[in-house]
Amino acid sequence: MSLKQQLTDDMKAAMKSGAKERLGTIRLINAAIKQREVDERITLDDTQVLAVLEKMLKQRKDSITQYENAGREDLAAVERFETGVIQAYLPAPLSPAQIEVIVTKAIADAGATSAKDMGKVVALVKPQVAGRADMGKLSELIKAKLTPSG
Repeated sequence: MSLKQQLTDDMKAAMKSGAKERLGTIRLINAAIKQREVDERITLDDTQVLAVLEKMLKQRKDSITQYENAGREDLAAVERFETGVIQAYLPAPLSPAQIEVIVTKAIADAGATSAKDMGKVVALVKPQVAGRADMGKLSELIKAKLTPSG
């Protein structure tokens, strides 16, 4: 079953069970997907839907930080709930050991020797970890491996 179909089925189930907060979050996800489809005049596949979910998750995490800094715990709690719903549709995250293996293999495959080759490595790694790793932390790891320590 595609992610879009899963979201539609879960939306119907949330309607029937009266889970208003969950329903609202699923509607936000569907709206973001539909917005991208309309803007780009395409139908999103699961990989592209994952990209939309990752973007939404990142926005929620940024919002939580902002709300906590402003002392708005009520709004931060709403964002945390939405984060939980969004994460339920993402694949299980990779362990640090799995990420390390993928990055090391990508560096070898790309023949990368310096930080200038980082783009090649990221291009190889990104499709393998889509939705399963924080790209910011991943970039730091790649940069650390490509930068000679000394």
